Amino acid sequence: MADLVAATGTVHWVGAGLSTGSGLAQLCEHTDGVRLWHRTAERAAEALGRLGLTGRAEPLAYTLEALTDRLAPGDVVVSMLPASEHPALLAACVARRAHFACSSYVSDAVLEQVLPARAAGIVVLTEAGLDPGIDHLFAHSLVARARRAIGDDTAATYRLTSYCGGVPAVPDDFRYRFSWAPLGVLNALRSPARHIEDGIETEVGRPWEATREHRVDGETFEVYPNRDSVPFIEQYELPRAWTPLTFVRGTLRLDGWLRAWGPVFERLRTGDDASIAALAEELAATYPTTDTDRDRVVLAVSLDVRVPGSGPGDTGDTGDRAGEVGNDRVWSGSYLLDLVGDEEESAMARCVSRPLALGVRHILDGSLAPGLSRAAETASRSEEWLRELADQGIGFTLRVRG
Repeated sequence: MADLVAATGTVHWVGAGLSTGSGLAQLCEHTDGVRLWHRTAERAAEALGRLGLTGRAEPLAYTLEALTDRLAPGDVVVSMLPASEHPALLAACVARRAHFACSSYVSDAVLEQVLPARAAGIVVLTEAGLDPGIDHLFAHSLVARARRAIGDDTAATYRLTSYCGGVPAVPDDFRYRFSWAPLGVLNALRSPARHIEDGIETEVGRPWEATREHRVDGETFEVYPNRDSVPFIEQYELPRAWTPLTFVRGTLRLDGWLRAWGPVFERLRTGDDASIAALAEELAATYPTTDTDRDRVVLAVSLDVRVPGSGPGDTGDTGDRAGEVGNDRVWSGSYLLDLVGDEEESAMARCVSRPLALGVRHILDGSLAPGLSRAAETASRSEEWLRELADQGIGFTLRVRG
């Protein structure tokens, strides 16, 4: 592994869409070398004004060529662009030995560049937003607590669920508020999902057809699986001696969403790419996001571990120790983030941009190693990130039973 390229303090934040929020302001407090790249310099300046950052960051017109020309070794590029544009941005970073950060999942095209990035001594930080991002931190924390209580070599079964959604703070008839591009929302619904249910790997071609009710803190939501959950069993370091009965990472929606979106699903079943793109434009026009709208972000991650027939155990709420249910030892833990946006920024922008900015700060301070990092990769680092996010106004609750 090459030595880490020392960070210069210059941060190129690329894109000022719906998810760019106060995380950018926090970076401006941390370094005076922030540059905001957007479609035009004028649009970038408008975004800075909206965020109260006029004069604190340089507005620039984005093209890949223009950005590449300004890159120096040790700069940090933060991509808020669609995931399809990340490989080209990362390639420019590798060529210029600049670090790269985003909140998106790791694509195959990005993964192919991790070894060259490591050889160049640069950090590739991914999955460092809300979902993926904070959900990883919650899961790592819960798994570590359960491992301390149960033990890695003890045969056990477990159920891990991780559901996240951006919804309207005041429910509407559509039961949804677009917090990212409608076409992206529709295409995600067209992508198959794989998860574990009743101990069996299950794949659904149309994720919404697996929608079910899910109670969170006494409130009923609707949830469905999203993408491929199974690889995260290894990423979250769940012991091999434990057998998953349920393992699913998915999307959360308001109660009544499945019914309200019935006409949309009918078109998704039969439409081609062109008709789905047209549908996305119709939905954007019919359900626009306005300055008076308030959104709500709900992220609920829970883990239940059971050691069957193990006899009496500790009872009561004993932190990270397992309790007793019948003849089984049981440990349960859950994290809940439930945040409503305000007139200054949406909840989604806050929950995506602040973790990402925190990750960039860890690139700047040299605490991330060259190569790939997904948010915080370990339980101990996850606890650090959670403490830092709590200090920055991202509130959540942890409940442990057993």
